[in-house]
Amino acid sequence: MPKLKTRKGIAKRVRLTGTGKLVRRHAWKSHLLEHKSAKRKRAYRALSAVDRTDKKMVRRALGV
Repeated sequence: MPKLKTRKGIAKRVRLTGTGKLVRRHAWKSHLLEHKSAKRKRAYRALSAVDRTDKKMVRRALGV
């Protein structure tokens, strides 16, 4: 059987932690920032977990 190919688009956006969690960057932090509060922008810095409904699809796309 051939090797599984990794979906590079997802691989650049999501990574697997040592404990097996999938983490991603927060959305809405790339532009139109001047009207967003500093508190909101700080919150966007934190990594967030991939939603449980997407986990199966993301793991498969990563070839994990």
